[in-house]
Amino acid sequence: MFTGIVEEIGEVTTLNTTSPDGGTTLTITLPPTSTLLSDCHLGDSIAINGVCLTVTTFLPQSFTVGIAPETLRLTNLGSLTPSSRVNLERAVRADTRMGGHFVQGHVDTTATILSKIPDGNAITFRFAPKNKDVLRYVVYKGFIALDGASLTVTKVNDEEGWWEVMLIAYTQEKIVTAAKAVGETVNVEVDMTAKYVEKSIQGYLAGMMEDGQGFPWLQKMVERIVAQGFS
Repeated sequence: MFTGIVEEIGEVTTLNTTSPDGGTTLTITLPPTSTLLSDCHLGDSIAINGVCLTVTTFLPQSFTVGIAPETLRLTNLGSLTPSSRVNLERAVRADTRMGGHFVQGHVDTTATILSKIPDGNAITFRFAPKNKDVLRYVVYKGFIALDGASLTVTKVNDEEGWWEVMLIAYTQEKIVTAAKAVGETVNVEVDMTAKYVEKSIQGYLAGMMEDGQGFPWLQKMVERIVAQGFS
């Protein structure tokens, strides 16, 4: 579990797709002053551009993770190259302040940057998701994690298939997204609370149908609206 508050920006050293075990490994180097790995242990989780990955080896200023084929298919990690910069966040502790929102590090899809428009010292980004189904979880003023950073949706258009976020000057200095150009992609994780709510409602409605009860509350709502309209 993560908060979406990026702790450090690291740099890709190697992305090895021909490791001895047939998998893919990614090695990240940290700035000389970084303390990100000060309490690191093998097997710890670190979010890299919003993707929860397991530390397999580490040194004081670098670490390596393994990447599963499914992760490469769902995220943009496969497009990383040596010197690419990435957002980093360690898994939360019980005493961590929840400055962002609950982020699992389980990417739902990627999104392409459609536009970058300056607004004072802020920048408004517009994104279009690869998988349009995620739009039903994106709401105005709701949470969304982009490359692992917790951001607030400032506008959403379901018909045209995009949403916008605004990066203030401080955030621009702390996450890699600000430096990305139109046409580049970000990893997207929608607010998981919306998924739980959706599944709970679906279960409730399915149960009502199986019991033959129908939806009396919906009928009453329609009757009230109709009555108000005629009056």
